[in-house]
Amino acid sequence: MGIERFIGIDLAWAQGGAQGGARVKPNETGVAAIDGRGVVIDCGWTCGVEETMAWLAKTAVDGATLAFVDAPLVVDNPAGQRPCEREVGQRYGRWKVSANSTNQGSPRRAGVLLRQLLQESGWAYDDGRTGPPTGGLVFSECYPYTTLVGACELGYDQERPTYKRRPARVPTAQWRAVRAEACDGLIARVAGLATADPALLLASHPVSRRLLDEPSPQRSVDYKHREDLIDALLCAWTAALWSRHGLERCQVLGADSLVPPGCAPTIIAPARPEQLRIAGAS
Repeated sequence: MGIERFIGIDLAWAQGGAQGGARVKPNETGVAAIDGRGVVIDCGWTCGVEETMAWLAKTAVDGATLAFVDAPLVVDNPAGQRPCEREVGQRYGRWKVSANSTNQGSPRRAGVLLRQLLQESGWAYDDGRTGPPTGGLVFSECYPYTTLVGACELGYDQERPTYKRRPARVPTAQWRAVRAEACDGLIARVAGLATADPALLLASHPVSRRLLDEPSPQRSVDYKHREDLIDALLCAWTAALWSRHGLERCQVLGADSLVPPGCAPTIIAPARPEQLRIAGAS
């Protein structure tokens, strides 16, 4: 049957819940689904792991869906940093890309809960070490920053765009304007994926089309709303890239894990030739 639908989830790492006797609402999660032609089938936002599961249930194509999640899904290290996170800095550090550390003591592990719920619902976690899946309901971990600098189509040849983290060279007072301008530039580059292989057609859905029609806001809450959607779309496109081109265009970070195939904590990341992981290298 093959993979027919590619889903991206920019998961809010915190689960929400009770804090100090008050109910804390989880942050928004960006979600997006595209087909093999790059048409955006659906995109938007959910709130909490349960809403995300409900959205997946109505959006996935049974037996033919690959979902890429931006969140730590397998966390088996008691302390420190997961090897796949360490390798992000080793392979992409030149482009000013690194990863946060996650371990079993980390308080924000909604990705682990999502993995458990997905597996209970018939989805299979795939660490990518045997190549792209050919069917089923499959999900893996990705990291949009590696897509931005690892996919040559986006043109970030020197460093990541400054649409998230403020560089030291940018004064705080100027940051919101600089960030919005960088985001608009990123959206223009993502729009260029309309002619890529695989494609991503931002204008094919009314919600994603607004990214093209409206300038990026400077107000933090509104900006984060937009950023989550962009990252979800990047995750979906990365899933399509992995499915189409496999290890010719991507690498599996954390692939040296000694756990059985399919169970390792890994990040599947687009890679230029100079970013490729060499087996056994540090």
